[in-house]
Amino acid sequence: MNLIRGLHNLKPQQGTVVTIGNFDGVHTGHQKIITRLIEKSKALGIPSVLISFLPTPQSFFNHPQASLNSFKEKHHLLSKLGLDIHLIIHFNQAFSQLEAVDFVQKILLDKLAMKHCLIGDDFRFGKDRVGDFELLQRLSKTNNFSVENTPSVLCDNHRVSSSNIRTYLNQGKLHLATQMLGREFSITGKIIHGLKNGRKIGFPTINLPIKRKISPIHGIFAVTVEIEGKTHQGVCNIGNRPIIGGKKTLLEVFLFDFNRTIYGLQAKTTFKHKIRDEANFDDFETLKQQIKHDVNAAKNYFTNQSQC
Repeated sequence: MNLIRGLHNLKPQQGTVVTIGNFDGVHTGHQKIITRLIEKSKALGIPSVLISFLPTPQSFFNHPQASLNSFKEKHHLLSKLGLDIHLIIHFNQAFSQLEAVDFVQKILLDKLAMKHCLIGDDFRFGKDRVGDFELLQRLSKTNNFSVENTPSVLCDNHRVSSSNIRTYLNQGKLHLATQMLGREFSITGKIIHGLKNGRKIGFPTINLPIKRKISPIHGIFAVTVEIEGKTHQGVCNIGNRPIIGGKKTLLEVFLFDFNRTIYGLQAKTTFKHKIRDEANFDDFETLKQQIKHDVNAAKNYFTNQSQC
């Protein structure tokens, strides 16, 4: 998949099939749209193009929300689906004022030579979000392209959406988030140095930065961590570490039966089961006792899973 950062890097196209959106989480609804996009692309013999925005319109207009994946994670997920082009449009003040009809003409038609457009049923675009499926239909009649609307995907009679997945993760309902994502929720990043407080109380942790402004998941979890192709079990805290007055969200994992120096390596943390919410403690000794309980709870979870 060819990643194009910005319209100024886009070379003239001779015809494309296009879909547009944030695609946060690349969930089963997104996957359905992309699968259909690629089918249409192959049928017409022209490239498939997925357009997303950086920053997201929500962030630009100061309505930030938790992200289900970092940009790097999203691009990795998209690259596995068979797309030809991932076009990133930089969402800035000038772009936010672009009228919907101008977005279609100046970008989709003039730059991408779009022949077919496929969007989700809730997609809106252009200044004041006035662009929608009906506008695309109307414009298609005089501009030699077709448009296709993809209905929502349902999971247990609930609409598959990024917002519903965020809600499930926030509530610790990992099995419901997994069903909508089509995979278990995970966070990937490079292991960094921490404050070494865990080591002082007998629970050394690996630390990963959260590459997003707001994390969709908080608390104490039983997790698996993949490092250099090997999977390890552990207990994870993802939060602000109130005992030290932390402000920044950090992911910390105590791995069972593990004693290696692995700073700088890539680690994928997969969330298996929520144990409890993050809490404050009066001192590190009290925290140490609670971590012992958390470790036992996580180990019991993995033991029960292996017996199923």
